[in-house]
Amino acid sequence: MTRKQKRLAVIAGGMSFIIVAVLLVMFAFSQSVAYFFMPADLAKTEVKPGTRIRLGGLVAEGSVKRGQGSTVSFTVTDGTGNVPVSYTGILPDLFREGQGVVTEGTFDAAHNFVADSVLAKHDENYMPKEVADRLKADGVWNEGEGAASQ
Repeated sequence: MTRKQKRLAVIAGGMSFIIVAVLLVMFAFSQSVAYFFMPADLAKTEVKPGTRIRLGGLVAEGSVKRGQGSTVSFTVTDGTGNVPVSYTGILPDLFREGQGVVTEGTFDAAHNFVADSVLAKHDENYMPKEVADRLKADGVWNEGEGAASQ
């Protein structure tokens, strides 16, 4: 092997190592991505059971129901669509009806949303950014109100 061939072999080996590393990182990120949806989006989009998503909106008035143990069911709404949610665990202290919420989980085979985490607002002026932006764009929520104007 000449010196030029050795140099090309080292460069080709390095490039193939970098390509493999980039592909592995991309695969890892694709497995951990959770797309954000509002209830109205789910009416237009088919989400396969087992696909991890984030669901955001407002907790519908009168929808919170306590089940056995720490199981809670409630409805997430954006003024246009509603999605029933089931969650087993401890809810955030400030979780309540009419407030912004982002849940993360999957749809089961019966197309029921099963959340494994629930994020709620933490003070009087905060709503998760993606939820507030979508509710403002749909004309459901105004900045100074703190809750939906329905």
